Amino acid sequence: MAASKLSCLNHHIRSLTRHHFRLQAPPLTFRFLRSFSFATPEEAAAERRKRKRRLRIEPPISALRQQQQQQQLPRPASSQNPNPNAPKIPETVSALTGNRLNLHNRILTLIRENDLEEAALLTRHSIYSNCRPTIFTCNSVMAAQLRQSRYADLLSLHRFITQAGVGANIVTHNLVLSAYMDCRKTDIAMENYKQLINDAPFNPSPTTYRILIKGLVDNGKLEKAIELKDEMLSKGFKADPMVYNFLMSTQAKNSDADGIFKLYEELKEKLGGPVLDGVVYGSLMKGYFLRGMEDEAMNCYAEAVGANSSIKMTPVAFNHVLDAMSKNGKFDEALVLFDRMMTEHNPPKTLTVNLGSFNVIVDGYCAQGKFSDAIHVFKSMGTKRCNPDTLSYNNLIEHLCNNDLLGEAEELYKDMEDKKVSPDEVTFVLLMDTCFKANRPDDGAHYFKIMVESKLRPNMGVYNRLVEGLVKVGKVDEAKSFFDMMMGKLRMKDDEYKFIMKSLFDVGKHDEVLAIVDRVVREDPSDLTDELKEFIGEGLSKEGREAELTKLIEDIEREKAEAVAKAAEEAERAKASTREAVNALLNTPRLFGKKEPEDDQKTTSSTENTAEAEVVEEEAVDAVSNAGGDS
Repeated sequence: MAASKLSCLNHHIRSLTRHHFRLQAPPLTFRFLRSFSFATPEEAAAERRKRKRRLRIEPPISALRQQQQQQQLPRPASSQNPNPNAPKIPETVSALTGNRLNLHNRILTLIRENDLEEAALLTRHSIYSNCRPTIFTCNSVMAAQLRQSRYADLLSLHRFITQAGVGANIVTHNLVLSAYMDCRKTDIAMENYKQLINDAPFNPSPTTYRILIKGLVDNGKLEKAIELKDEMLSKGFKADPMVYNFLMSTQAKNSDADGIFKLYEELKEKLGGPVLDGVVYGSLMKGYFLRGMEDEAMNCYAEAVGANSSIKMTPVAFNHVLDAMSKNGKFDEALVLFDRMMTEHNPPKTLTVNLGSFNVIVDGYCAQGKFSDAIHVFKSMGTKRCNPDTLSYNNLIEHLCNNDLLGEAEELYKDMEDKKVSPDEVTFVLLMDTCFKANRPDDGAHYFKIMVESKLRPNMGVYNRLVEGLVKVGKVDEAKSFFDMMMGKLRMKDDEYKFIMKSLFDVGKHDEVLAIVDRVVREDPSDLTDELKEFIGEGLSKEGREAELTKLIEDIEREKAEAVAKAAEEAERAKASTREAVNALLNTPRLFGKKEPEDDQKTTSSTENTAEAEVVEEEAVDAVSNAGGDS
């Protein structure tokens, strides 16, 4: 009874307590509750970090349950039996971690040190190692090779990683397309583009179309470029002012002002309003200049670079405006704009100047004959963190060589080594031709020799100019030495053989001609055509030595026949020696691990020994045949 009373009393007290708090306690807001959670904001931040770490280590139960359900779902047939010929899915940037990131940074260091051969070699060796490079690492090496015009190395590395199963991304395809376009192999580039459209697990980027269209217009295929522009728009890509600028610049080179304005109006229509990208305004100014509308051109200039202009001007856009003015009698105005660009240039916040800006001003100074100013501007690139490349050096060296300033051109060539810029074939050819023009044939031959020793590849035209220049000044021996050097590197034709042979005939060096014939017949007899034989015979007949040519060819053919017969004889001798050794082994009594049979056992065991010996002999004959074939 007492217990029941006590229970009723407790229940009454709890009901009164709930009623009291319900009437008097104000509702607790979220802000009010959070104020009592942590003493300071720092403690709250620490708790949040702790909770995040715990979630990374121990995922929520719901996530684990969802993962288990996905694992239990049956996989489609296509994933159970993947097609080995299907295109590889490229890796994401999240794969660039750990040791693969260390490898990537190591290769980037080699690239910065301009050791591209070692960078490419390390990439190749790492493909089949425990630390396989990502496609981002491969792209870095190929991009560096593209910047230095090492197209063969780039394509070789791309072929290697493709065979190794490294999934290419859109950057990889763009690098390959750039290489083919720079090599003027537009057909191969377009085939790769079609393959990208049909097979790649991703779509082309706007950069892809920029590369293709620029390559097409640079190779004189304007109509094909316009068709590709229309195809880009039909695929849903936004009208790209850079693409239109490539087409408009080509129309300006063709002096087609109507084509420039037609493309500009089309771009305005596609964008649905005014063009706010300044990259097209340089070409638009050229269109006005072509029509003789100088005032309209300068109004366009003011609209693009004026103080209150809303046009977005990048360094490339400024460069097109500079080029338009410097080539149309407004070089002084171009210099004023260039000074303004130099003043406003404040990287990385504001970019108004790049390497192309200096090249445009250098061209403008050289067009006016102010070569000292051009050299001064060229050497001032470093003040704006611009480093000249091989093309920039070649551009200025060409201007100097064309105006008989060989000394200044050679100073620039020496400066390339100090700036760690590698000269290419164009550099050496410019210096070589100018040396011959300045009556310095030895220096010209020296530049050609350096070019070959640098593992560069001069073409047949460069070789012909070298040999003709040496022969012209009477240096036939030097010409002959370069002929011997390049004979195995270039595909010589009858004209090249005739020129050097005629030069040797003129100075009475008939034995040297016969030595060339000897080398040709031994290395590549197909080069010794009937026409060339007739030419050599006529030259030798003037000295009564025409029979020596026939005798030389017969002697070489006889030597070749004797060498073939001797090799066959040695092979036969080797077979016979092997056969004798096998027979000696077969006749050895202990060959089969048996003692010599006694007289009363010879009859019974003769059949078994004979059968076993025949088997061993057949195996030995087969071994002899194989050995003879290998020898």
